Amino acid sequence: MVHSAYDSFELLNDCPTKIDAIESYGSKLLVGCSDGSLRIYGPDSSGADRSPPSDQHALRKEPYALERTVPGFSKRPLLSMEVLESRELLLSLSESIAFHRLPNLETLAVITKAKGANVYSWDDRRGFLCFARQKRVCIFRHDGGRGFVEVKDFGVPDTVKSMSWCGENICLGIRKEYMILNATNGALSEVFSSGKIAPPLVVALPSGELILGKENIGVFVDQNGKLLQADRIVWSEAPTVVVIQMPYAIALFPRRVEIRSLRVPYPLIQTIVLQNARRLIKSKNSVVVALDNSVHGLFPVPLGAQIVQLTASGNFEEALALCKLLPPEDASLRAAKEGSIHIRYAHYLFENGCYEEAMEHFLASQVDITYVLSLYPSIVLPKTTVIPEPEKLMDLSQDASQLSRGSSGLSDDLDTMLPQLSESDESEALEFKKMSHNTLMALIKFLQKKRYSIVEKAAAEGTEEVVLDAVGDSFTSTRFKKSNKGRATISVNSAAREMAAILDTALLQALLLTGQTSAALELLKGLNYCDVKICEEILQKGNYYAALLELYRSNSMHREALKLLHQLVEESKSNQSQTELIQKFSPEAIIEYLKPLCGTDPMLVLEFSMLVLESCPTQTIELFLSGNIPADLVNSYLKQHAPNMQGRYLELMLAMNENGISGNLQNEMVQIYLSEVLEWYSELSAQNKWDEKDYSPTRKKLLSALESISGYNPEALLRRLPSDALFEERAILLGKMNQHELALSLYVHKLHVPELALAYCDRVYESAVHQSPAKSSGNIYLTLLQIYLNPQKTTKNFEKRITNLVSSPNTSTPKVGSTASVKGKGGRKKIAAIEGAEDLRITSSNTDSGRSDGDAEEFSEEGGSTIMLDQVHDLLGRRWDRINGAQALKLLPRETKLQNLLPFMGPLLKRSSEAYRNLAVIKSLRQSENLQVKDELYSQRKAVVKISSDSMCSLCNKKIGTSVFAVYPNGKTLVHFVCFRDSQSMKAVAKGSPLRKR
Repeated sequence: MVHSAYDSFELLNDCPTKIDAIESYGSKLLVGCSDGSLRIYGPDSSGADRSPPSDQHALRKEPYALERTVPGFSKRPLLSMEVLESRELLLSLSESIAFHRLPNLETLAVITKAKGANVYSWDDRRGFLCFARQKRVCIFRHDGGRGFVEVKDFGVPDTVKSMSWCGENICLGIRKEYMILNATNGALSEVFSSGKIAPPLVVALPSGELILGKENIGVFVDQNGKLLQADRIVWSEAPTVVVIQMPYAIALFPRRVEIRSLRVPYPLIQTIVLQNARRLIKSKNSVVVALDNSVHGLFPVPLGAQIVQLTASGNFEEALALCKLLPPEDASLRAAKEGSIHIRYAHYLFENGCYEEAMEHFLASQVDITYVLSLYPSIVLPKTTVIPEPEKLMDLSQDASQLSRGSSGLSDDLDTMLPQLSESDESEALEFKKMSHNTLMALIKFLQKKRYSIVEKAAAEGTEEVVLDAVGDSFTSTRFKKSNKGRATISVNSAAREMAAILDTALLQALLLTGQTSAALELLKGLNYCDVKICEEILQKGNYYAALLELYRSNSMHREALKLLHQLVEESKSNQSQTELIQKFSPEAIIEYLKPLCGTDPMLVLEFSMLVLESCPTQTIELFLSGNIPADLVNSYLKQHAPNMQGRYLELMLAMNENGISGNLQNEMVQIYLSEVLEWYSELSAQNKWDEKDYSPTRKKLLSALESISGYNPEALLRRLPSDALFEERAILLGKMNQHELALSLYVHKLHVPELALAYCDRVYESAVHQSPAKSSGNIYLTLLQIYLNPQKTTKNFEKRITNLVSSPNTSTPKVGSTASVKGKGGRKKIAAIEGAEDLRITSSNTDSGRSDGDAEEFSEEGGSTIMLDQVHDLLGRRWDRINGAQALKLLPRETKLQNLLPFMGPLLKRSSEAYRNLAVIKSLRQSENLQVKDELYSQRKAVVKISSDSMCSLCNKKIGTSVFAVYPNGKTLVHFVCFRDSQSMKAVAKGSPLRKR
């Protein structure tokens, strides 16, 4: 016997005749005897020590005495009786089925068709009665009054031994088979056989399902006869009767009563020995067993007492199941008992090595996590002011302490415990390590399941504090707070966050002890409340550097994290054999760490980016750009701490984001290049090795920067250039100042590279065309043409002009499109216009290019030997389409041969003639279009207006008749001419005023 679920009490023992049927009605017993009489027994009230019953309408646990005898209640012995409480009727089965009204036993109805019936079943919800006689099944319905109405009558294959309603159907036990009868159409469906020895037994469950007996086995089926589960109730032998009183199934045997739990695996709970037991029925609060001449009542032991018994005997599952049956009004008691049982059960399982199951019960008990963590002494916990709730641990303080001490050794640190074992105990050490690993794995699952709710409460507390601080709540200033590095300030009395800190700190240690470093890393990457001091020490001791970095990051300890990263990078560099460190902690790791900090702490980013700027310059510059750190701030920091990388930063930044660099930074970058070039020039000059055609990498960068960017100050750079070198740089700077003549003179007479001069003219021309396409921009080529034709004049006082240009603060710079005016001299035939009218407009300029033919003669006489005619012919032939032909011809000397001008004049004349023909065609097309428009105008003016006798004036609404009329431009609105004139005069008067503009 597991425990006492029922107490057996003899209610009566002096029945003079054999008992055939028994039923209870309220607190009374109805006993059907073999002589056909009905004896009614009630509690014996003669005893003075009887305490008043808690329920007046239930059987009492006291002796019963005969109150009344109804002789001749039935002609034949009663087979069974049933009290229908909802209808206050007594149903009895004897030679037929009779209904008597309670409590006076007045006969209500007798179903004569039920004569010979041997079994019946009553559906109280619908008031349906089904019974079987011979090979027929009949269904009657109670009409609510004194009669019953027959509903159906079906034939069955054989005599019915047992039956029960199952929803809308009826389950029948016919000989050795179970069948489901459809109560609507009489269809039969087989379920399975009932066995060879025991008769069929159908038992209805409160849920509507059925238990079907097959020898000594009870099989669970649904209302349609389908098997519900694989488990079965196994009795000691085939029972004769089974009644259900939750949570137990009580079976009757000839010499005993068995009580089994309805929970899998349906264990035997209690056996009550009763000789010659014949009948078993369920009462309101008990189970009644009838013997030959006596009646025993089986009264349930109070649930609280059963729970105590089960807990004491170690049947925790049964005890928990009984807790769920406690009434709702005892909710607090139920919760306390369940918590107590869960904790006891958890300790029992923990002691027996079922760690995960133990943690499930700790979880169900809602016990504080510190209580569970006390089983793991190796787990270091932060100090806390949280006191566990004592009511959750009632009755368990002593047991818990003993169990905790007994199992504390299981969770000691493996590294500290295992070395104490001798070599002969290797197998024990392995087993111990496995056991410790299992305990920690169970703890991890427990903490992970508890974590969500605890962290949610902690986060909610943090959010509430932030809101209160934001609105300036008065009482928050009085709350004593402690700081947690990098995290929002946490109140000392913040129970939820302290509990979260305990949980996360313990969980991290358990993950590390079980080798789950990746899971520990994920924990630290998310929102966590790990204690920094404890976890830092553990991670440093175990060399869990990646986890330590995440710990620093989650607590905003970025400086410590970056120091550690730098240390790891340096160690990986010094020890090349540690390939793992090299891969994991490369300089790029520092850059990745710094990326999220650019917006919050740019100075920290600049400080630690200096450590990787030389090794990873491109990635570092990308960090500055992607993080939107102000370029001026970066430049000034580099200038102070890493001047050798300042130029590299500026050039990389310019290459990545040309528009994102300011003029000051562009100027500074060019100044840095120029300083390096001047230093290089000084060294070569001192060694007499300087050559204007030498280009160092820095000089190439300087030339490229001078040409491509425009944010620098050319005057300041020009002052730094030496007078006898770096002519190409000087030419570019002069060009930026729009001193095109001086720049071209440098290309031609100092560098002696006409190709550079021509490329310079192309750049100026294309830039001018892009800025103002409608304006002629070919005058820059005329300037170069003048330099070729008059080299002495352009080189005269060259250095002095540049010096004056640099020293003068208000230097007037000519425009790109300016050129010399051409003064035509009388006596010479005019040159025919070969280009458009716009090209023939010659503007005045400050360049010294205007001269007459006489000047050309004078020039040829003075310096004819120095004229660069080959370059002139080459320029005219290659850029004929960009040069004003009329002006170019006026600049050429008289002795120029037309044959040499053929590459220039040929395509120029061809283009001019094509343009003339195209313009002539365009003129003709426009004249034709003009004629078409005039023709359409004339056709529109020929509009016809028809005046009829019904035509009305739109102003006065009178008929037009034969009066003079006017038509509005839309051709439809007609008015009298007089009305039109009056309306016009009224408008003129309304608009007229002394302030009217004339």
